[in-house]
Amino acid sequence: MENPPRPGPWAGWLNGLLGVIIFSGSLPATRVAVVDFSPFFLTFARATIAGGLALLLIMLRRETRPTRRQAASLAIVCAGVVVGFPLLTALALQHVTSAHSMVFIGLLPLATALFGVLRGGERPRPIFWVFSILGSLLVAGFALSGDVRVSLQGDLLMLAAVALCGLGYAEGAALSRQLGGWQVIGWGLAAGGIAAVGQLQLLQPFLGLALAATLLNEHVSPLMLAVTLGVILCVAGSKKFAR
Repeated sequence: MENPPRPGPWAGWLNGLLGVIIFSGSLPATRVAVVDFSPFFLTFARATIAGGLALLLIMLRRETRPTRRQAASLAIVCAGVVVGFPLLTALALQHVTSAHSMVFIGLLPLATALFGVLRGGERPRPIFWVFSILGSLLVAGFALSGDVRVSLQGDLLMLAAVALCGLGYAEGAALSRQLGGWQVIGWGLAAGGIAAVGQLQLLQPFLGLALAATLLNEHVSPLMLAVTLGVILCVAGSKKFAR
């Protein structure tokens, strides 16, 4: 069966936003789960369930096997977002709170953009980096404004997780241009641009905190709403100057 036509840029942004909304509950849920489950069990349970569903879909559609080079790219994607990020964040959340981990999630768009340049061949305009760095600083400053416990081990694990995830996102988005949108996890990113759509991840910390407030009855401060507005402006600015 042939792959569907490539979606337009706005479809890529919409898909990326939906993905961020769904994924924003990952760290709060992981923080709760590591109390009772091993990080290794959580990681491989998630991968097994998702992998089984993906295998079934591939078999039903009778997809063509990837080439050796594409398989190597898929291995990078898996190392980054299927195993690396879930495992390292689960290990980190044994040492730091989910609020503290949000500092590093704020750096994920910048990591994705950097790897988008290195692996995807993208060349955003210089002002793009101004908005990207400013948005990351806003997220980091917001998270650091609270009374959080600092753990060197947890910090190093989160930094490694962000680096691997950024690489996996960028590699998957570049690969989706060859294999098609749904065949790799970068669905959405290729249509709107790796660096540009990656900036939507700046919203993830606030969406995660919003879910935590709804599900765990945590207080949402006016500062959170103000910083969220600033981040949205940075996302809009980065999109305008991404190409």
